[in-house]
Amino acid sequence: MFGTGHTKPRLGIDLAGGTSITLSAKSTDPKAINKSNMDIATGIIEQRVNGMGVSEAEVQTQGDRNIIVNIPKGGDKQNAADQVGTTAKLYFRPVLALAPSGLQAQTPSPAPSASGSAAPGASPSASPSAGSTAAAPAATGTASPTKQGRPVGEALALDASPSATGTASTAPSATAPAAATPAASGSAAATPSAAAAPVTPDPAAAMTTGTVPPELAAEFAGLDCSKPEQRKNHQTDEGKPTVACTQKDERGIYYKLALGPVAVNGSDVSKAQATIDTQQGAGWQVSLQFNGKGTDAFTAVTGKLATQPDPTNQFAIVLDGQVVSHPYVRSAIPGGSAVISGSFKQEEAQNLANVLSFGALPLEFTTDDVTTVSPQLGGDQLEAGLIAGAIGMLLVVVYSLVYYRGLGLVSIAGLIVSAALTYSIMSLLGAGIGFALNLPAVCGAIVAIGITADSFIVYFERIRDEVREGAPLRPAVQRAWPRARRTILVSDFVSFLCAAVLYLVSVGKVQGFAFTLGLTTALDVVVIFLFTKPLITLLARRKFFSDGHPWSGLDPKRLGARPPLRSSRRTPSSTAVKGA
Repeated sequence: MFGTGHTKPRLGIDLAGGTSITLSAKSTDPKAINKSNMDIATGIIEQRVNGMGVSEAEVQTQGDRNIIVNIPKGGDKQNAADQVGTTAKLYFRPVLALAPSGLQAQTPSPAPSASGSAAPGASPSASPSAGSTAAAPAATGTASPTKQGRPVGEALALDASPSATGTASTAPSATAPAAATPAASGSAAATPSAAAAPVTPDPAAAMTTGTVPPELAAEFAGLDCSKPEQRKNHQTDEGKPTVACTQKDERGIYYKLALGPVAVNGSDVSKAQATIDTQQGAGWQVSLQFNGKGTDAFTAVTGKLATQPDPTNQFAIVLDGQVVSHPYVRSAIPGGSAVISGSFKQEEAQNLANVLSFGALPLEFTTDDVTTVSPQLGGDQLEAGLIAGAIGMLLVVVYSLVYYRGLGLVSIAGLIVSAALTYSIMSLLGAGIGFALNLPAVCGAIVAIGITADSFIVYFERIRDEVREGAPLRPAVQRAWPRARRTILVSDFVSFLCAAVLYLVSVGKVQGFAFTLGLTTALDVVVIFLFTKPLITLLARRKFFSDGHPWSGLDPKRLGARPPLRSSRRTPSSTAVKGA
């Protein structure tokens, strides 16, 4: 706990307040916003923010189209707002064409023209004609999207995105406009000569590789991914081609892609998990596992793409209309698994895996309002709960000292160890899985005091039974343990089973109570086995306890111990002499 710096438990909304996020549903089809879809969306959002059931996040509908999400204090408000409102519609689409987007055109001299072609790694140029001195813009360096995907087995390799190595330049002549440009991913791109024409409005049009479908030509040409309003979700039909924008690369450049119909649907992803790439050392990644239908479709489409030229051998992974990565395919990928990797941070990878695991929302949502909510109960209730716990602990301590005397110190030490472990684990779980300590959870911790004390009592009474039978303390401790152990395990198993059933069938705050009760019950087994039993074994070697001191709690006379069997054996002769 101290090593990680998480020294305080995360408090729930009822004790510390939090953040309230209002989401509003929207759809092009008004009939889609109905009770059924709203209920489905509520369930998915609740799984996203409260997957373990102990984060204390609350999700409820308000009216016909609004969903209210309450998140306890201590979380990232912006991250929570982004995650709960993400539609998470994941598609795998083949790439038809791509080009850099948002580049500024330069104004060439009147009547410029050139012809030429670009080869991989070369510097294409056109010879100037007589009297011409103007030059077109030159492109240098390489560019690639920040997050590139590859599947397990390296069959899906990192994409060498639209980039340019070397320089490309043209000089004007009297026949054709400048068109020689850097090629993308090792493919040649050139515009044939034509009659004199006005200046090219967008240099990206000349940098396009692949073939743009006629129905997308106008939309693709006018798409400027450098403008936030144009980086929207352009997907309207899974069975039709569409356009999309990549994320900004290291040089701040966006790329626009023309994509074919959906080849694999994100609904066919059966599992998504954030992992670390230990083979390539590329950092955090998201591992995907497909179901049977998705496995067959993924294998078929990767086999087909592997035979295509660049860039039509690329596979775009599209999340909510934005291209996360577009790797190229070397060969068909069997096995039904893939990996989205790149420059993910741990939180980004975990959030992406989280939204993909629980499925896509049936509707699109916009964040209308993000506000701070005050505690529902306040500090008085928390203080009252802590006082109740302290009183319960004090009563157990007093009872132990009065009834068990010296052995009572063992039970007190065990309670302290159990309390320290419970507090530490709750603090770590708050940072690890978002566990929030609410008032019902505090009640569960108070109930655990009785469970822990009960285990001590069972063991102590077994030892006393052995002492009453006339056994010395050290053998009594060893003989009492097997019988006490069985009783303790059965008792804790019943308590844990009740807590587990309650956790599975309940919702909301009751899950916090059940989780805490189950956690403390499991810790009781750890404490009694690894602390209490070894401690009593050591104390049995001390003269204070082994000799049965009156304040040890193991005084044979006070316990009514029987005399040893060997002391009651008398010979007939001695009895006769004593009688005479």
